[in-house]
Amino acid sequence: TMACRTVCQLLQRRLASSAASVRLSAAEERGRRSAVFSREQARQRSLYPRTEKIEVTLQIPGLQGTLLVMNKGLSTPHSCARHLTEWYVTSSALALVDGKPWSLHQPLTQSCSLSLLAFKDTDPLLVNQAYWRSCAALLGQVLQDAFKEDFSVELLRLPEVLVTSGAFCCDVVLDPQLDAWNPSEESLRSLTRGAQQLIHRDLPWEPLEVAPPVALEVFSHSRCKQEEVEEKSAQSPKGTVILYRCGDHVLLSGGPLVARTGLCSQYEVTAIHRLGEGKWGLHRRAQGLSLPLQQQVRVEVPTGSTNEAISDTLTPPSAPEQTPPQQ
Repeated sequence: TMACRTVCQLLQRRLASSAASVRLSAAEERGRRSAVFSREQARQRSLYPRTEKIEVTLQIPGLQGTLLVMNKGLSTPHSCARHLTEWYVTSSALALVDGKPWSLHQPLTQSCSLSLLAFKDTDPLLVNQAYWRSCAALLGQVLQDAFKEDFSVELLRLPEVLVTSGAFCCDVVLDPQLDAWNPSEESLRSLTRGAQQLIHRDLPWEPLEVAPPVALEVFSHSRCKQEEVEEKSAQSPKGTVILYRCGDHVLLSGGPLVARTGLCSQYEVTAIHRLGEGKWGLHRRAQGLSLPLQQQVRVEVPTGSTNEAISDTLTPPSAPEQTPPQQ
């Protein structure tokens, strides 16, 4: 709406002027964004000071019509899965709430019907779309963590790529100092190891629906993300946007993500291409391949693929404090 857009623009200018006066390190910026996320998450939970009950009707083969009594604003589809068998807890990747795609960790705010979706379902289209989106989000997180502190990394909007395309993608603008950088095979392997570490940690993707002012505060140091917040909120019927947090990394997503990083498997970063100059600088597209945990395939690993060498500009995931290279 016009009113929402005007408010967003005023907040953008105010936040941009304050952000310009303070230059935070990448780690400090991640911590600041996560703190804003936590503050808003706590505020939303405080809106339900007393326990109100809702009825959740399961739409699951073998459990059709089963009724669960859950807590309004606190219980999530994951909470419901824990009342069933361990299989639903470990295998569920996404939910349908009253027929709409829903993150497993998104609180339920009213009585509803619930389906739990897994990768081996007869029709896994929605789960596969969420998985591809999640793999791209994971790649963006790795890219933001991979470079040394004196190199800036700006994540652009996640491109919506068809599952049938064969690769997930993440668009990024690196520090102008890196415009001449071309990633080596060792660089790509280093990024792959960074992703595998996040997968091993089995971190949840926590969703949080917020009003534009909160999202603009989260991304107060990113003009690119502020514009994306304005666009997404204008397109949303409720005028809100959905943030996700994985560890201390907060991101915007064009749709629901799967429940946790541990559902990703056989994950590999395969290439980083130059797209050319764009609005925010030299645009690049990173891409990769992955299969869900429940669909693993045995592959032959080429000799030398575990090479521990890394590029001069990438920081090894296990040593983010390493001194920047001499230029």
